[in-house]
Amino acid sequence: MSSPTASAPSPTTTPANPRSRVITASLVGTTIEFYDFYVYATAAVLVFPILFFPTGNETTALLASFGVFGAAMVARPLGAVVFGHFGDKFGRKATLVASLLTMGIATFLIGFLPTFNEIGLWAALLLLILRLAQGFALGGEWSGAALVATENAPAGKRAWYGTFPQLGAPLGFIIANTIFLLINFALPHPEGAAQRSEAFLAWGWRVPFLFSAVMVIIGLWVRLRLVESETFTKAEAKGAIRKFPLGETIRKHWWQLILGTFIMLATYVLFYLMTSFTLSYGTKAATETARSAAEAAGTPFDAATYIPGLGFGYTDFVIMQIIGVVFFGIFTLLSGPVADAIGRRKLLLWVTAAIAVFGLTFNVFLLPQLDPMFTGALVQAFLIFGFMLMGATFGPMGAILPELFPTNVRYTGSAISYNVSSILGAALAPIVAVALWAATGGQPWLVGVYLTGSAVLTIIALALSKETKDVDYDDNLGLGETGSL
Repeated sequence: MSSPTASAPSPTTTPANPRSRVITASLVGTTIEFYDFYVYATAAVLVFPILFFPTGNETTALLASFGVFGAAMVARPLGAVVFGHFGDKFGRKATLVASLLTMGIATFLIGFLPTFNEIGLWAALLLLILRLAQGFALGGEWSGAALVATENAPAGKRAWYGTFPQLGAPLGFIIANTIFLLINFALPHPEGAAQRSEAFLAWGWRVPFLFSAVMVIIGLWVRLRLVESETFTKAEAKGAIRKFPLGETIRKHWWQLILGTFIMLATYVLFYLMTSFTLSYGTKAATETARSAAEAAGTPFDAATYIPGLGFGYTDFVIMQIIGVVFFGIFTLLSGPVADAIGRRKLLLWVTAAIAVFGLTFNVFLLPQLDPMFTGALVQAFLIFGFMLMGATFGPMGAILPELFPTNVRYTGSAISYNVSSILGAALAPIVAVALWAATGGQPWLVGVYLTGSAVLTIIALALSKETKDVDYDDNLGLGETGSL
């Protein structure tokens, strides 16, 4: 057992990375990465079904678009393995720079892609390749940012510091969707301000993808100023670094991989339901509105196969989402001090139980009412409650997943858990949600049951795990049988 002063920093020691640099590097990088990811998520609903997957059926086009969206989640575990290997073997800094560059280049190139009308199926194939590159990059980004934050955190504040890379998710969402809104507002709307314009579909959607280049330059400038964390350099000095971190992780920490994957599951499902699914459901026209539009356009309409939504205009609904995401950011930050005070596991058990209950309320909040204003109020309340829960569950993940693993495999272990969970949660969530929405003829209650089931699996994983609040990074380098501190 270590003495009370074994891991305490010397009062005269200056941190290798100043606090402001640690916070900025972990926050700015993930904000850019999530911005790039959300730009695609928004386009997957608004643009890609029309321009890249013109199947002739709105539901199948949306499913095809979400299929490519989900393909990135499959690439994320591969990114986790590759970036985790280099991050655990050679250090966090260079790995973080590489992941940011990969994501930025892929996103920038999407802004130049020709559409289906120009090159046919090649358009969808190129989009898929660049989407896979995005997923590959994000597979290494999150864990590196979380490690930069938590490995440089003062004693007793690791969960608080771990919320800063998490804050990149709501900030990236707000920036991405605000840019889409500004572009949409600036373009002409012959059919009404609430509708997408032809100019938006022709070229306006490309601007957010191209703008990512500016954000990447800023992120690189911040991250190149980092130095390696003292925890990693200590592991190097003690001979704890492994030639093949993945093998070490699977062989000695397989149980933590499983627990981490399912601890993250409900968070992923909740987030992608609150963003991608609700945007699809909220902006899909009601049956009578769609029938009238089809008659005016002289196109056939089959009410039996049409899946109705709430009929909000795109701009109106995205503004409602942004209001909800503000609460996401607030509760992400608030969750850190609470997790430091009472423990990560206890907080997450309570929050995940609340998510399970929330999943049973979808028909309470998301069915159209006689009064459109009452419908809007219910949907706004739903978005606020959902994003509050999202912040409370997402914030502690920046601490609990890295704390499951020792320093010499921390990047690999936390990255694999986080990103395998993305397949089970994020990749499937939009597709399963659309299928369940269609199966109920346009009602969302089965989608909520799906969220509740995911929350139950996360509660089981938390119940089987141990509290990690008091894990000492300096005493957990991963030396194994060769020594200990």
